[in-house]
Amino acid sequence: MPPKKNPLGLNPLQLKTLTLLQAMAKLDDYSQPGETEGERTIIALPHAHGDHFHLGDATVHASDATGLNNQAVWTVLERKGLARTNFPQSATITAEGLAYDTGMADEILHHHAHH
Repeated sequence: MPPKKNPLGLNPLQLKTLTLLQAMAKLDDYSQPGETEGERTIIALPHAHGDHFHLGDATVHASDATGLNNQAVWTVLERKGLARTNFPQSATITAEGLAYDTGMADEILHHHAHH
């Protein structure tokens, strides 16, 4: 039996926010190792220029990132054990948060081929 999709019942905004935090956790410009093995601490949040911003080689629509500035979203991620937060300065994504399959990466992280 395949694992249940979204077993913690996160809403779309929470899923998008966790997806972005996971993407930032993969980039040294935005994160560093956390205090506990398997965690990453987000040390910088991206700033939109116009209607988008860049995370590594991905482009993200600013409208998909509103949860990064929403304390209620961070609180839910913390309550569900996916992050420890110090809104809005930083968040540490737990190993569980990094491993959580949001199913949103292909939807909000747009990768464009450069020729």
